[in-house]
Amino acid sequence: MSTATPHSATMPALPDRRRRRGLGPFAIARVAVRGLTTNVVRSLLTTLGIVIGVASVVALTSVGAGVTADITANLQSLGTNLLTVRAQTDGRGIGLVRSGGRQTVTLDDARAIRASNDTRIAGVAPTLAAGATLKVGSENLPVQVTGSWADFATVRNADTAYGTFFSPLDVERGNRVIVLGYGAAEDLFGAPDRAVGAEVAVNGVRFTVVGVVEEKGDSFFSLDDAAVVPLPTFLTRIQGPDAIGDTGVDAVYVAAADAGDLGPLASDLEVLMAEQHGTPDPADYDFEIQNQADTLDSLNQITATLTLFLGAIAGISLLVGGIGIMNIMLVSVTERTREIGLRKALGAKPRDVLGQFLAESVFLSVGGGVLGVALGLGLALGVLPLFGLSAIPTLSSILVAFAFAAAVGVFFGFYPARRAARLDPVASLRYE
Repeated sequence: MSTATPHSATMPALPDRRRRRGLGPFAIARVAVRGLTTNVVRSLLTTLGIVIGVASVVALTSVGAGVTADITANLQSLGTNLLTVRAQTDGRGIGLVRSGGRQTVTLDDARAIRASNDTRIAGVAPTLAAGATLKVGSENLPVQVTGSWADFATVRNADTAYGTFFSPLDVERGNRVIVLGYGAAEDLFGAPDRAVGAEVAVNGVRFTVVGVVEEKGDSFFSLDDAAVVPLPTFLTRIQGPDAIGDTGVDAVYVAAADAGDLGPLASDLEVLMAEQHGTPDPADYDFEIQNQADTLDSLNQITATLTLFLGAIAGISLLVGGIGIMNIMLVSVTERTREIGLRKALGAKPRDVLGQFLAESVFLSVGGGVLGVALGLGLALGVLPLFGLSAIPTLSSILVAFAFAAAVGVFFGFYPARRAARLDPVASLRYE
């Protein structure tokens, strides 16, 4: 068994008044630091569990925050303050409920929404999409072509990097003009800026490129590898001759002028659609109106729950680290039994011994917390992005992880400290 450390063996006797008062907090802290630095390697190994636990909590919650930010950015890239009117799904959320073999939301519905002249509406864009092949020279590119109105640029946040979006006059006349996604223009022409003014064949029909949409990157609905044409042109030139009057569409997108208008506007659109379809009873609705803000809130709640779940799993390692601290502190108490007895013989109070060992435990956990935060930030900002994971460290998660680490030190360090404080000085001095 180890004997008392040199600094404890030569500790001078305390004056009577100080013996009665005991050591102050700063003196206890100094004694605790000396106790930990006598075996630096063991102290570092003891706190390793706390380091790993805190780093895991910081890194995983940062990933959760990054995923939430990505989802928000992707939804906002589809268009801000957006309402989507589409055909109702069945009870399982699979497939469209169709009337007469076509979509239950129609072009007439979009016309009725636009004709309402509601000042809260910033734009209306019905859409109908189909797969098609674009050809320029010997280059062939399969893409999804969407037919829509000119408001599509506003409603779906489809700003152009080169050229312009097609105009309401193009839609009215059914002109053969096309707006290409950034990636599609790059694949067909080598450089997106070379596409404007050029001709491209869509299923053998020639179109003039009037614009190229800004690069969107990966998102739920990216136009990078797609194209948009006027809806009448889509119906007659791509889908084939059709009755434009009551044509079914995939969806009607409605942009609100202000985010605060989304809820009231959705309610009014529901009334309008019910009148259009002759279904006053909500149970008979063959359409649904999706609010982008509600969708975003739901997704954020899901990601927040997953982040909390991941953080809780990572927090288990903090408990394991706390148990490791307790075990090592118990071993330390046993090894330093004679030192404790000598200190008590020189006038140290039980609360001084309790304070020393409790301080050592807290220093281990707090030190591990500091190292863990540094390691977690390094993983979140330096390592995880290399694997394509977005990570955004948040101050709240860092503070919670650090506070939990300190609490673990107090909780698991109290029993060994209390045991040390209760040792009998005479028996301790005889301990071998």
